Amino acid sequence: MLLGQSRLPLHLVGTWKVNGLDSYEHWDQLDESSMKGFSYEIRNGQMIVSEYLEIRQKKGKVTYTAAVRDQNQGKPIPFLMRQQHDTLIFENLNHDFPKRISYIKVSENKINVHLSDLQEKASTYTIVKQVVTHTEKNTTAANINYDRVLAEKLGGDDYGMKKYILVLLRTGSNKTTDKAYIAECFRGHLNNINLLVDQGKLIVAGPLGKNDQQYRGIFILTNINTLEQARELLQTDPAIKSGLLDLELFDWYGSAALPEYLPLSDKIWRLRP
Repeated sequence: MLLGQSRLPLHLVGTWKVNGLDSYEHWDQLDESSMKGFSYEIRNGQMIVSEYLEIRQKKGKVTYTAAVRDQNQGKPIPFLMRQQHDTLIFENLNHDFPKRISYIKVSENKINVHLSDLQEKASTYTIVKQVVTHTEKNTTAANINYDRVLAEKLGGDDYGMKKYILVLLRTGSNKTTDKAYIAECFRGHLNNINLLVDQGKLIVAGPLGKNDQQYRGIFILTNINTLEQARELLQTDPAIKSGLLDLELFDWYGSAALPEYLPLSDKIWRLRP
């Protein structure tokens, strides 16, 4: 199958266990064009996430990205996908290892995963789909406090998580010394923050302490599908549009309950910043 004809590999949706290890890979479909996943281990009864994954289809191309914690500063590495029958191949020939990731479907519940640098270095492991039975759902592994109505309202997946966009704000390229202009832009910056909160697009905003990287603050955006849409939305901020602030955007996977703090936050401030 050619790349332009590729579709999301929905057979990956679910939880898969690495044979012989307490290591897992979990995938969810977010919408018609994207899937979100993560790899994790179970240590002493705790889930330790090691890698964040995403598969996204756009303009006929399917891209697989992997962001490994404590590697490459957490930045995602992109791989282009091509699909051949029951084998999914993800490639990035500029990456050191792996250059190719292959998911080879053995059966509906078993996949062989092969990693290769296309020369001598390679590794293969098998993942098996975990089937949750009705009985298992009623064991202590399930959450007795689970509120389906609330989870659906907040858009949470089976793990109570959802996709957000993390924005890092840093000093921009505009070096103007016009104090009145700077003050006007940053008044607009604060007003725009309040506007985005009212629109249900912004749930976290705050400044950072002094640092060598000139990072000034962070935003966490919600209900936005792509980084491109987030970048366009933030052009409504005068400090960003003028170049006084620059931004870096990242997909982020966090608790779907995060926005629930907002009603309380409006009850604890004495002075508006």
